[in-house]
Amino acid sequence: MKKNQESPTIDRRAYPAGMVLDRWHACDGWDHRRWTWPAPADRPVRGSMVFQTGRGDIFEKYLETLAEWHRADWNLTGFDWRGQSGSGRFLNDPTVGHVVSFDPWIADLDEFVTAWRAELPGPHVLASHSMGGHLAMRYLVDRRPGLDGAIFSAPMLKVVSKPLPEKVAAFIARQFARFGFADQHAWQENERPSIPGSSRQKLLTHDFERYSDEAWWISQKPELKIGPPSWQWLVAAYASSAAMFAAGTFEQVTTPILILAAKKDRLVDSRAIRQAARRLPDARLFMHDYAAHEVLRERDDMRDEFLAEIAEFLEKRVPRTA
Repeated sequence: MKKNQESPTIDRRAYPAGMVLDRWHACDGWDHRRWTWPAPADRPVRGSMVFQTGRGDIFEKYLETLAEWHRADWNLTGFDWRGQSGSGRFLNDPTVGHVVSFDPWIADLDEFVTAWRAELPGPHVLASHSMGGHLAMRYLVDRRPGLDGAIFSAPMLKVVSKPLPEKVAAFIARQFARFGFADQHAWQENERPSIPGSSRQKLLTHDFERYSDEAWWISQKPELKIGPPSWQWLVAAYASSAAMFAAGTFEQVTTPILILAAKKDRLVDSRAIRQAARRLPDARLFMHDYAAHEVLRERDDMRDEFLAEIAEFLEKRVPRTA
């Protein structure tokens, strides 16, 4: 797909006109940061989309992609997962990406999506990235909400355990949690600061400028930053993946699905993505040969391919409301 030369330039370091940041409270009272960007008022609404980010992520990194969907007349919204970004922390140490279980996150998503579907017109599409993709897939598997479509960007269906076998890595994580390290970092950040050209940058995207957007936003809003996950987060991740990949789970999902992934992704398990795609009844998998993990923030030549896949999926698989 060639870039639309008539599309306006997107300022990736500014909130767009019409976007609203406010708070959303779950039924148990947890205070979440929410963002909302209504579709343009002067054209028919195409539908409504929730976009959920990954572990330690911020939605600000995806303003450019959100703008693409907004121009296509979608209502857009999402929230920060509890325990990270603008939705508080589970521990006194704000640098630890901690969680006891993934279940509260899935419950939050269910509550949020249920209210959203009641309030906004369809078709209703759930889009997600990385850990957000894990939680979105668990939501489809566990709750079977019957959405009109779901888009997954490099979903973390399983964490990469290499060089250890998955069962060995899961056992080690449980032992660290058992013997008093549950709320401690499972590893340290691999560089400070995470500058363009660093090993972290190469894991995420080949685009230096897009990669730099994250550091800029964190410099403006340092309270959004979070560090590596805890050992208990790893325990919870392995347990959630085991539940997701149990017999008969994916086979019950009826929602049309598009999965975008990178063959050489070193942050999520590409084999698990392929396995899930084979088991899902209505899924298209597009795996890029050269992209890094953040497929929606890659260089233009690669990113345009992913955007084209999304546009085709929405046009062909997500029916318009009359």
